[in-house]
Amino acid sequence: MERSAFDKIYEVVKAIPYGQVATYGQVAALAGNKRWARVVGYALHVNPDPDHIPCYRVVNKEGRVSDAFAFGGGNRQLELLQAEGVEFVGDCVDMARYQWERQVY
Repeated sequence: MERSAFDKIYEVVKAIPYGQVATYGQVAALAGNKRWARVVGYALHVNPDPDHIPCYRVVNKEGRVSDAFAFGGGNRQLELLQAEGVEFVGDCVDMARYQWERQVY
């Protein structure tokens, strides 16, 4: 049986290491379709298991957290990332230091 797009997205998000972030586009590409960035957002908004699928580790390409973070809003996402040691420059994650380096080959 083929896994759904959401299942593929959740597997990628589960693999993002503690203290690192990935972008929506990066997760989309790793899940199999670089055009799924918006689908990634939808999937994370309905995350069925936020305790095991760390959707807060996904930010936009500039490193901004989501104001619409489904599990407490943007401030909660920021708090969760800071608790893992992720640092911000202004209101953006320091992507040069904290972006997950895994890429699609």
